[in-house]
Amino acid sequence: MAHLTYGRLSCIMTKYANKSLVSRAGKQIIPLTACCLQFTRRHRSIDAKALHERQKQQMARGLPKQKAITGVRQVLVVASGKGGVGKSTTAVNLALALMANEPSKSVGLLDADVYGPSIPKLMNLKGNPELTDNNRMLPLINYGIPCMSMGFLVEETAPIVWRGLMVMSAIDKLLRQVDWGSLDYLVVDMPPGTGDVQLTITQSIPIAGAVIVSTPQDVALLDARRGAEMFRKVNVPVLGLVQNMSVFQCPKCNHQTAIFGSDGARRLADALGVTLLGDVPLTVNIREMSDVGKPVVVSSPDSPEALTYMTLASAVVRRLQEINT
Repeated sequence: MAHLTYGRLSCIMTKYANKSLVSRAGKQIIPLTACCLQFTRRHRSIDAKALHERQKQQMARGLPKQKAITGVRQVLVVASGKGGVGKSTTAVNLALALMANEPSKSVGLLDADVYGPSIPKLMNLKGNPELTDNNRMLPLINYGIPCMSMGFLVEETAPIVWRGLMVMSAIDKLLRQVDWGSLDYLVVDMPPGTGDVQLTITQSIPIAGAVIVSTPQDVALLDARRGAEMFRKVNVPVLGLVQNMSVFQCPKCNHQTAIFGSDGARRLADALGVTLLGDVPLTVNIREMSDVGKPVVVSSPDSPEALTYMTLASAVVRRLQEINT
């Protein structure tokens, strides 16, 4: 008997679409069209499932294997859906606050924003990293925090005009070819958005949790939601949101004005079912100290702004403990 292929079945359906199957007793059993359609749908359903399974296996083979960074116990990523919301300033002060709260803990800072590295300016660091005997880069250190950034490897004013493959290669070097020593926390300042760099980092190394930074403005909140959903899709715990520049505080009269809206990040945190980790005001002190490379946590440790970041760091550690228990 000839093998009944899917193509031959289609020809039979076309030829006998309007005929019916008839039993030997002369009774009509079922229209041939309906019978063939049922077979066709079942066949297509099986094909779709098999195709989906093959695609899933191929994608799994193409993903990089997650491998921990040597010497680093926990990796924290500080991210935002868009730029200009104070993500890098938050990352720097969070790293310093983690160490200030627990002086026995060692904290490092990795600037993963290849196109717009800010850590050298914020941490007042310049120069090229030295190499170890096995050609691994040694981080530059200031305020007790070892730091690594693409800004240490290129001229300060040189534009980084790279295509995707070069960026991925640079990220791999920052992740794998840096000698961090022994760290309790590595804070990673992520680039804005939800693109290749974010996916490469989340798929290459185990991440303890993500901190999402946003202003209360509706446009920023839309992108912050996308960022949070991206981390959930790649199975990275979202520790919570930071509402940055929540109010502008006048340096003369201390009057507060919600220039970007009020409590937008708090409402988003409630909608996502995550914690609002901190509420950081927009103050002249934070801006001035950041511009001169003296973050408020070290330059004004007793100021209200520094205490805000230290409270944020405590909330992050608390959430990590909740996730790990």
